[in-house]
Amino acid sequence: MMTSGLMWAGSTVFFTDYLVGGLEAGLKVPEDFRGDIIILLDGGASDNVDDFSGRGAPSEDTLGRMVTAVRIQKKLGVPILVSGRIFFNGKISGDVIVKRFLNDLGVPDDKIFLEGKSKDTIENAKFSKEIIAKMGYGKPILVTSALHMKRSILCFEKNGVKVIPYPAYLITSFARKYILTDYLPWDFYVVQRALHEYVGLLYTKLVLF
Repeated sequence: MMTSGLMWAGSTVFFTDYLVGGLEAGLKVPEDFRGDIIILLDGGASDNVDDFSGRGAPSEDTLGRMVTAVRIQKKLGVPILVSGRIFFNGKISGDVIVKRFLNDLGVPDDKIFLEGKSKDTIENAKFSKEIIAKMGYGKPILVTSALHMKRSILCFEKNGVKVIPYPAYLITSFARKYILTDYLPWDFYVVQRALHEYVGLLYTKLVLF
């Protein structure tokens, strides 16, 4: 009974906002920003599924980041560096899948660069820094999900890279007025992602500091 009650409470909008709010607090979409390259962090993919233009499809998390990056790219005309993730089974890396989708959405090949060696956010920052330094870019706009942004900023700053953070799809609304249905079970997946980020933040601080 107690376990069921905890699962109920943990899947409500009220609890989700409380948990996610700690990760999103202080983040906002910049109104006026200028950068010379977009760093898009891959959030995972299914590498062996049928798709419109090939094999493999980005995860829901990656799709949200990707759409945000494309909208910025269309506005500024700057290139996108996709910092991907190696699949543990040794198949195609996520950056290649994301590139195909970016092409489908109208971003040309000469505006897309790939970094496909990373296994985690710490390596995303390390390898992205090497690429943008080699190409002469100095004002990167960092695009990742709002839940993942604080950890990402931490990793990039520790590698000496000052980024312009552009969070994709903020979840919490701090002006929300709760209604009765908000206390009904909702989506435990968001809670799972938030808990993953809290653990990731702790791990990152232990490793980098």
